[in-house]
Amino acid sequence: MKGVGGGGGDGPEAASAAAECGHQPLTPNDVKDLLHSVDAFLFDCDGVIWRGDVLIDGVRDTLDMLRSMGKKLVFVTNNSTKSRRQYAKKFHSLGITVTEDEIFSSSFAAAMFLKVNDFPKEKKVYVIGGEGILDELELAGFVGLGGPEDGKKTVELEANCLFEHDKSVGAVVVGLDPYINYYKLQYGTLCIRENPGCLFIATNRDAVGHMTDLQEWPGAGCMVAAICGSTQREPIVVGKPSTFMMKFLLKKFNISTSRMCMVGDRLDTDILFGQNAGCRTLLVLSGVTNLSTLEDSSNHIRPDYYTSKLSDIKKLVLE
Repeated sequence: MKGVGGGGGDGPEAASAAAECGHQPLTPNDVKDLLHSVDAFLFDCDGVIWRGDVLIDGVRDTLDMLRSMGKKLVFVTNNSTKSRRQYAKKFHSLGITVTEDEIFSSSFAAAMFLKVNDFPKEKKVYVIGGEGILDELELAGFVGLGGPEDGKKTVELEANCLFEHDKSVGAVVVGLDPYINYYKLQYGTLCIRENPGCLFIATNRDAVGHMTDLQEWPGAGCMVAAICGSTQREPIVVGKPSTFMMKFLLKKFNISTSRMCMVGDRLDTDILFGQNAGCRTLLVLSGVTNLSTLEDSSNHIRPDYYTSKLSDIKKLVLE
């Protein structure tokens, strides 16, 4: 999809361009309708709540307003570098009160996929990704290998060199990994190709993400693509837009998807996730998707509403 970039520059001129294309941004009447018809708001995090470690303006007050109205708030993130516990700490450090039960990360989804599919406890899981995946695996009762610990390991490509791997690995989980290297690629590849029945699980396939507040960086999709190439296998994707996490949301909160609104900054993950599940959808232009991407003729993923940033909800309520 072309035209991907930071959404910070979308303002009055963008709204005017949208009107010319026949697409209107979120209005006070739309907000009134949402608040009347929606019981739960699902939020992506990177690009919606924060960029990197910087809270986006007005987010805290908007979330407080929604809570005061009795709305259930749930945070659904594809970023697997942290566990729910670690994400809760990040929220608290930014002055936002949440509980771990309100956080659904793709690291948690990977562990839950193994659990609900009765992954054998005697099998191990090799992780190309961060501590978040390893933490969630441990909480679910599984043994994880790899992760950041293998980030400094190297290989020596010499004659008669045999790369050894654990034959008891029954699943390889691939997520965002800033320390990906040739050692990890070989280890994961051997497990998938040589261990009978070994699962290949991707936390998500996001191409890029706001790992810092100023720039986009390669996302987990890059790491997943590398393993796809070396194994000639396609992964089981547990993060958005897969609706796997939605099953847990529905079971836990007992709210119909028709009474939910998914708020995100990505069309191919957040908005598609909401649409696949039957939720209302709101695109914010504060992350990776800008207005030109939304209006591009090649884009066929259209949210119910769009606006510049999350705090517009509160602003429009007051108009």
